[in-house]
Amino acid sequence: MLYIMRHGRTDWNNLRKLQGKTDIPLNEEGRQMAREASVKCREIHLDVCYCSPLSRARETAQIVLENREVPIIPDERLEEMGFGIYEGVANAGRQPDSPMRVFFQQPENYIPGEGGETFEELFARTGAFLREMVYPKMDEGQDILIVGHGAMNASIICQVRKLSLEHYWDEGLQNCKLIPLIP
Repeated sequence: MLYIMRHGRTDWNNLRKLQGKTDIPLNEEGRQMAREASVKCREIHLDVCYCSPLSRARETAQIVLENREVPIIPDERLEEMGFGIYEGVANAGRQPDSPMRVFFQQPENYIPGEGGETFEELFARTGAFLREMVYPKMDEGQDILIVGHGAMNASIICQVRKLSLEHYWDEGLQNCKLIPLIP
């Protein structure tokens, strides 16, 4: 089985700032969300957890898997999508002339701002991760958890479920919600 989870909340989540590759830590609310997810996930068998190396995802994985013998392996391909000059900008998705508005409302038409990552780049790195790390372990019968970020997780969901960009945000991707992807 493959499961995916988004990290717990951060201060930037509460301020509606785009985080991207900026390494923002969990806040206390995010840690509590991870503790609650740990209780809900306690009975789910897991062989390995892969996570983004960014602290908000890494700490979420550590809290969720506390007191369990599940290795947590960071992988740079699981970092959040890069948003370039829009990282740290509050409410960027609500600004009428911002490409981030298109990103959230019509992802199929998204063209990143300066320094931002394209969907093609994101899908290339997460797709390589799936092919090289996840699918071989699943073929061996292992159960896998990926702890990451909203946009990065959505790219994995789209690839696994073979969804087009028009359906990029369909899952919603709430903080610390466990989503089963492949039985």
